[in-house]
Amino acid sequence: MIHQTIQAELKSALKSGEKEKTGVLRFLISAIKNHQIEIKAKGKEYLKDEEVIAVIRRQVKQRKDSIAEYEKGGRQELADKEKAEMAILENYLPAQADVEKIREVVKSKMQELGITDKSGFGRLMGAAMAELKGQADGDAVKKVVEEELG
Repeated sequence: MIHQTIQAELKSALKSGEKEKTGVLRFLISAIKNHQIEIKAKGKEYLKDEEVIAVIRRQVKQRKDSIAEYEKGGRQELADKEKAEMAILENYLPAQADVEKIREVVKSKMQELGITDKSGFGRLMGAAMAELKGQADGDAVKKVVEEELG
């Protein structure tokens, strides 16, 4: 389970003195526990991997947003710190599908749903995201869907 892996790596980072990794993993474990409280899963010791991955994805997205804001504000040192934290978090995410895999899924969903123009954008996005759940970033899927719909 991912949650157990993260806790084990936190212990390892503490022992080896990796301050940045320790801080990121502590924050991540806290976010996971908060999510567990939100969904009232108190009876379970650990969340399912999909739920933990969703929490990690939210953390990565927050870092991306912060990086954009820091760079826009001319605070490169803070942007670099966020990039380093994001790299640590991304190690716990499953491998992402490449553009060709996304394109294959989008084309098959277009045929399956009979979508030929932009009016079916929402249905196509929903179907493609459901098929690629956890394997592709929403922005990458959106870009491919827009390309395919012209």
